[in-house]
Amino acid sequence: MSGCIRTYKTLNDGRRQISGFYLPGEVFGLSFDDEHTVSAEAIADSKVLVIKRSAVDALAGRDPAIARELFMLIGRELRRAQDRALLLIKSAQERVAGFLLEMADRTSAKDAVELPMSRQDIGDYLGLTIETVSRTLTALECSAAIKLPTSRHVELRNRAALNRIVN
Repeated sequence: MSGCIRTYKTLNDGRRQISGFYLPGEVFGLSFDDEHTVSAEAIADSKVLVIKRSAVDALAGRDPAIARELFMLIGRELRRAQDRALLLIKSAQERVAGFLLEMADRTSAKDAVELPMSRQDIGDYLGLTIETVSRTLTALECSAAIKLPTSRHVELRNRAALNRIVN
């Protein structure tokens, strides 16, 4: 409903792998198993609407439109997971530029994004160190692709340049 949620898994050696960030209006926690494989926590003041799986199952069974919507939600999550898997072969600049574009596309303001997550969170999501995230953001700012008025506010000054980096 509001805020931002991160989903993550803590690895055996103590490292944290963030699997997703969820913004207002987005659904998270869909699982058909009895046990969730990731944890979720708010990274900003958040309001979350909880719906029992049994209620969703029953509603989807009665209403084909709801079943289609659930199918689309699961498809979006699968696409995001596939995109994240492809990060393994991308450079730090490609990862960070892609992340900024994705976050901007998921909010209403297409040329600016308010990042509720820390640089450490971004690094844990993209498989980069906090130092690499910071250096990459600075490099993107020096190239005039973005502007960083504050540490969490990013203005996309040249979307075409960011898209060229990603593609």
